[in-house]
Amino acid sequence: MSRKYKFQNPAANYFISFATVFWIDVFTRQIYLSILAESINHCRKEKGMEVFAYCFMPNHVHLIFRSANEDPSGLLRDFKGFTARQLLKAIEENPQESRREWMLRKMEQAGRRNSNVKKRQFWQQHNKPIELWSSKVLKQKIDYIHNNPVKQGFVTDPVDWKYSSARNYADDETVLKIDNKGIHVGLMDL
Repeated sequence: MSRKYKFQNPAANYFISFATVFWIDVFTRQIYLSILAESINHCRKEKGMEVFAYCFMPNHVHLIFRSANEDPSGLLRDFKGFTARQLLKAIEENPQESRREWMLRKMEQAGRRNSNVKKRQFWQQHNKPIELWSSKVLKQKIDYIHNNPVKQGFVTDPVDWKYSSARNYADDETVLKIDNKGIHVGLMDL
């Protein structure tokens, strides 16, 4: 992996994206989206995660975050490990999941390709963290995150995507709270 994609500064804000194996559209059901939201809330309260922007798409997640404990790599590792276990369990136990056998088979296939995985792999391994070193870059990444559902054709206005911090910047914290109090980059016009 290139040095370009590592957490070099433990105190910095980072933009990350991570996807399900084989880009499987897991996040099409409320139960799975709730697991992601609850996990982020837990990490905010218990693990020092500060979230400045987010968007949950059907098969991937975008986050701008910082580790208050200055361990972004460990924080992300724990978050992905915990959510993978919770999401796999939810898929296995969901009687209404018509794609259960297919999804689990694909995740087992991905797990066989990875010596670090015992049975099933949920997330792709790479995160490609990008350090956000300026207000301009921060705003660019927030715009990218918020416009992702628009570019994919799911909505015409970023605030209409339920699982996006675009709603937070429009004063709607019904899904997740974010830590945008210290960010001053002209975001209110998003």
